[in-house]
Amino acid sequence: MSNAAKPPHRQSPAAEYDYLVVGAGSAGCALAARLAEDPAVTVALLEAGPDDHHYSVWTPLALAAVVPKPGPRNYAYRTVAQAGLGGRRSYQPRGRGLGGSSSINGMVYIRGHRHDYDDWERLGCTGWGFDDVLPYFRRSERNQRLSDAHHGSDGPLHVSDLRTPNPFSQRFVAAAVQAGVPLNVDFNGAQQEGAGLYQVTQRNGERWNSARAYLHGGNAADTGLNGGRRGLTVLTETQALRVVFEGKRATGVHVSRAGAEQTLRARREVILSSGAFNSPQLLLASGIGPASHLCGHGIAVIHDLPGVGENLQDHLDITVCQQVRTTDLFGYSLGGVFRMLSEIRRYRRDRTGMVSSNLAEAGAFIKSRPGLAEPDLQLHFMPGLSPTHTGLSRRELKHGFTGLACVLRPQSRGHVRLESADTRDAPLIDPRFLSAEADMAGMVAGVRALRRIFSQQALAGAGGTELLTGAFGAGAPAIMIGEKAADLIRAANR
Repeated sequence: MSNAAKPPHRQSPAAEYDYLVVGAGSAGCALAARLAEDPAVTVALLEAGPDDHHYSVWTPLALAAVVPKPGPRNYAYRTVAQAGLGGRRSYQPRGRGLGGSSSINGMVYIRGHRHDYDDWERLGCTGWGFDDVLPYFRRSERNQRLSDAHHGSDGPLHVSDLRTPNPFSQRFVAAAVQAGVPLNVDFNGAQQEGAGLYQVTQRNGERWNSARAYLHGGNAADTGLNGGRRGLTVLTETQALRVVFEGKRATGVHVSRAGAEQTLRARREVILSSGAFNSPQLLLASGIGPASHLCGHGIAVIHDLPGVGENLQDHLDITVCQQVRTTDLFGYSLGGVFRMLSEIRRYRRDRTGMVSSNLAEAGAFIKSRPGLAEPDLQLHFMPGLSPTHTGLSRRELKHGFTGLACVLRPQSRGHVRLESADTRDAPLIDPRFLSAEADMAGMVAGVRALRRIFSQQALAGAGGTELLTGAFGAGAPAIMIGEKAADLIRAANR
């Protein structure tokens, strides 16, 4: 795994393919590889960002440097000003490059609850019930520890336990159990509810993203990035500008590549897999969407489809941070620097230790109130201070740990719009966070749950000071004080 910069991969594209897949993220890599299993077809996988043969992708802890700021592998979007956040613009990191966000995320392997898939089927998505999709999850998975009715052991996506879980992550699990949360050693098994250590998409202490799983298997010598599939062409640093139509049939994609624009043709299909923000952006820029919005940007209307970009759903995190003086936790101090230098040497030697951490090491799925059929809150535990996605302020440059709570099924709904007709510009993202009152109630319940867990002996015995108290009732984990608590949540969530 070399730290040296590598030149971009510049495969020369053909003029025409059977399939054009736009976006090489978690879905795009899998789909392109699956299509290319047919030796009679040709597939081009288009990706705006660089390849993923880079230490900042493979080294798990590198996400702490990549996620907080814009860069070649992070779009680092921001929402429009959010009334529910007191006028703040929320930071939205998104992966750019082969693997998409699977190259910069926290590597937590979670499929979602059975209820979610069954609900899709009830809404009319035949074939998307949990029993329908489970065989595909099992087929994709190569689980290091589990092989049963819920898990596969010979798929392309490596899933493993953390090689060196932080002792404070284990303390969190013990504290959650002390607080009455059941222990769960498999969040993707028969039951999701409970607390435990997360499994991660890693192999031998390195990130295993979707490109590594489905395209090149981590082979740095694979300059074609396609695992030797003759019918698959992977085109990095290729920005899709718009889908090309003949009448109302998509026949190609107009792209910008190596400083020049060209059109690639599709004999069969153009498939968009550019994520929740960029897929609607590309549709809108191509003339598919609300006619009034398209005309406002001078875009010819191919099809007036008001639903494009609508119904955006996302969940916020609210954090509770505790400062603790120990170099077992990530942080900035003289002792912490020496500890991290030692950990870097350890990781280079055998891929273990703190550098192999995914940061969000432990967590829980819990119910905010009795009587719910399934958990509605997810908790994450990080063995370091992380009040925001964008780094630490000076007063937070210390050692400590962070709990994060999010509402799993938020009711707030927003949309994605165009800032301009050029897809190289960021889209306008408006999730309308906390516009639904139920979402605020869930956030309050999440903070209560975290503070209840943090007050248990397994964690409280380590000492420390909570960064945010006041509105939450200092020293009384269950107390939330009216509008002050809501105001603090609006100001402090991520």
